[in-house]
Amino acid sequence: MVLHPPVKPMLAQAREAIPLAGAMPGGMLVDPKFDGFRCLLFTPVEDGQSVILQTRRGAMYQARFPDLVAAAGQLPRGLVLDGELAVLEEGELSFTALQRRATAVRQAKVLAAELPAHFIAFDILQVDGRALLDEPLWKRREVLEALFADHRLTPPWTLCPSTTDLAVAREWLTEWTDVPGVEGVVVKSRAGRYRPGVRGSWYKIRRRATAEAIIGGVTGSLRRPQVLLLGRFDVSGRLRLVGKTAPLKSAAAAEVADQLTAADTDHPWTGVRFSARWGSRDVLHPVLVEPRCVAEISGDTAQDAGVWRHPVRYVRLRQDMTAAHVPTFEGIQPHTG
Repeated sequence: MVLHPPVKPMLAQAREAIPLAGAMPGGMLVDPKFDGFRCLLFTPVEDGQSVILQTRRGAMYQARFPDLVAAAGQLPRGLVLDGELAVLEEGELSFTALQRRATAVRQAKVLAAELPAHFIAFDILQVDGRALLDEPLWKRREVLEALFADHRLTPPWTLCPSTTDLAVAREWLTEWTDVPGVEGVVVKSRAGRYRPGVRGSWYKIRRRATAEAIIGGVTGSLRRPQVLLLGRFDVSGRLRLVGKTAPLKSAAAAEVADQLTAADTDHPWTGVRFSARWGSRDVLHPVLVEPRCVAEISGDTAQDAGVWRHPVRYVRLRQDMTAAHVPTFEGIQPHTG
C-alpha cells in the first residue's frame, strides 16, 4: 500500500503528568514537544510527482516553504515523514516567525532566505513506497534513525531526540521547556501502531506555570461568567489581551461573579473584536468589566508574542493584588508553580 495525501496524523491525548514506568505495554518512548506546525512530508514515488507538505488539517504548504522542497533532494523516493515545521530566528525557535512564513505566500522565496525552515522528524510512515503504519513504534524509530544515518541528513532535516529513560524525560519536561520553542513532552507506547486521526497511545504533557492577569471581560453574563478574557497593560498603559480561560467550574464562576463590575463606555476594549480561539475567525461577544480584578492562572509555555495560544486555567482571585501589581504586557516572565 502506498500512502497518498491527505493522511490524517495520529493525535495525542492531553495528560497532566508523565505516566509511571510500566504504565504502557511494551514500554514508553518520549519525545520533546516542539512548538511548531504539525506536518507530514511526502516525497515523490514516480517521475512527475512533487514534494508535498501537508498540515494537520490537510492544507498543502509546499508553496510556502520552497526551501524545504528544494532540500528534499537529499531524501529518497516514496518517503512519508511525520514531524514539526519550525523556524529559527536569531538562533531560537520562533512561532511568530513560523506564522509569518506560513501566511506570506507571495514572499515565500524571500522569507525562505531570511527565516529558513526546519523539519523535525519524529516518525516515519512510509519508506521506499512501503507503508509502515502497522509496524510497532520501536521498529519505525529504528527505520527513521537508519534513514538519517544512511543518507547523512543535515539541516533542514532534524531527527527529533527520543528517550526510554523516565528520568531523562522528566528532566526534559522541567529543564528543556525553559528553552523557547519547547513546550513539553509526548509519551508514546513503543509497541503502538500508527493510527491516522486517532488519539491512541500518545500522550502530550505540557509544562505549566502560574501567572497573574487582569480580568477585562467575560463570556456568559456578570452573574454567571463562563470564560474570562484576560489582559495586561503594556508600557504605554494600553490593556492588551493575553489569553482566555477554559470554561469556569461553578464554584469558580460564583467566586468571580461576586467581584465583577460592569464596564463604562470608556473601557479600553470597547469596539474590539475577539476571536473565539487561536486561529479562528469565529467572533466572541464578551461582556466587558472594569479591569481591576486580578486572577491567578495556570498556562502552558505556548505563547505568541506574549499571548497564550491555548486556554489557561483559572486558579483563584488575587484580592491581595491590584492591576498595578500585574506584570506589563512586554517581557512576560511567569513564575513556575
